[in-house]
This record gives sequence, C-alpha cells and structure tokens, in this order.
Amino acid sequence: MIHIKTFKSCAIVLTLFFSTALFSQNHFVSIFDGKTLEGWKVYGLPSDLEKNYWSVENGSITCNTMGDKDHAAVWLFYEEELTDFELKIKFQAYRNSPGNSGLQVRSRYYEGGDIDGPQFDIHPPAPFRTGLLYDESDGYNRWIYPSMPSPALKPEQANNKSTFYYSDDNPSWNELHIICKGTHIKSILNGTVVTDFDGKGILDDDIHIKQHVGMSGKIALQVHGKNELLIRFKDIQLKKL
Repeated sequence: MIHIKTFKSCAIVLTLFFSTALFSQNHFVSIFDGKTLEGWKVYGLPSDLEKNYWSVENGSITCNTMGDKDHAAVWLFYEEELTDFELKIKFQAYRNSPGNSGLQVRSRYYEGGDIDGPQFDIHPPAPFRTGLLYDESDGYNRWIYPSMPSPALKPEQANNKSTFYYSDDNPSWNELHIICKGTHIKSILNGTVVTDFDGKGILDDDIHIKQHVGMSGKIALQVHGKNELLIRFKDIQLKKL
C-alpha cells in the first residue's frame, strides 16, 4: 500500500520536474557564465591556439588580435549540437578595430582550419554587413542573404536599415537576435530585421548535407584570418525550439 503522504510527495516532485523541463524548453537560458569559457572551446591552427586570442575580461568574452595579423581564422565554439533555436547576444565593437568577426550557426570545424556552415557577419569597418548571412560551406563561400555570386558586397546591395553602435556611443553594446527554425533563418540587429531568409534548397541541399551543416551543427564566434580585431560578447542567451 502506498501511503497518502508518500503519494503526494511523489506527485509534487514529478510536478516540479516537468515544470522545470517545460521552463528550459520555453525560456532563454544563459550559456556564458560571465567568468569562464566553460562549455566553449577554441578551434584553429595549433600555432594560433597558443596565442590565447579568446579570453574572459570584465564579464565579457573578448577577442583581441590587435597588432597581430600573423594568424589564420580562430573560432570559439559553443560545444553543443543544435538544430532549431533562438540566440540572443550582445557585442561591443570599436572604431579603431579594422578586423572582421561573425557568428556561425549550424556549423562545423574540421581539422586544418576549415569551417563549414552559415555565418552572420559582424564587421565594424563596414557596419552595413552586420547581420547579413554568408555561407562558409565548401561549394558556396558567398553571401546567401542577400544572394550574391561572390564575397563582394556594396551598401546598396545589402539594404541594411539597422543601427550599429560603437563602444563610445550610447548605448555602447549591440543586441543581435538570431532565429533558426527549419530552413528559415532570421537576424534582428538592435530591434531591426536584417536577414529574413528561407534557405530551402540551399541549407538542405546535397552540399550542406554532405558537410553536416545548414540544418544542424554548432554556434561559434569568429576572428577572421590575417585581421586585427578587438570585440567583446556578453549576455549570451539560448532557447531551443
């Protein structure tokens, strides 16, 4: 016989368990603790990893290659496989930083310095590119939103109406909101939609399937090869859909 009090206790525990599970599925959770890179891992050539470009400073993830162009691309990956999700992240850019960064989604790193998958560009020297979608996958290596045949892109082609802030502006941080659901990918920069892209026939094509990217993969922060960059990230929130 099950005692009534025991039954009630079990019911309370089960209720709390399912409530917690529901909360984790329907709410954003922090994936950066503000102190360490726990859950994250730096990828790149061995000679570049020794330079410790990625670190935590004053509650933010910082990438600093200023004064050093002698490196390939170096990536900071969040080490969890993702399919459909929303991501909110703040970044701080600097006027005197000439380099390029970006946010990979559903991507993968392969030994030897190769990266495959889509990237939302973050480019302080030419802010009109920020939030647009570039495909690093072998066989593409071009803008897919807007669709362009090469990496070249002019402001009028970007048609980016968002606002971009530098560290000496007010506010001094930019807010980037990413939504990946099926083949639909969207970016919102400081409250303005930049990319609204249905990648059916691209993200799920044979090229992406072969490289295991486009529809699933990991997120990563980037410093472009041969670039001097200072950039900071914080308040990184993830919601799985």
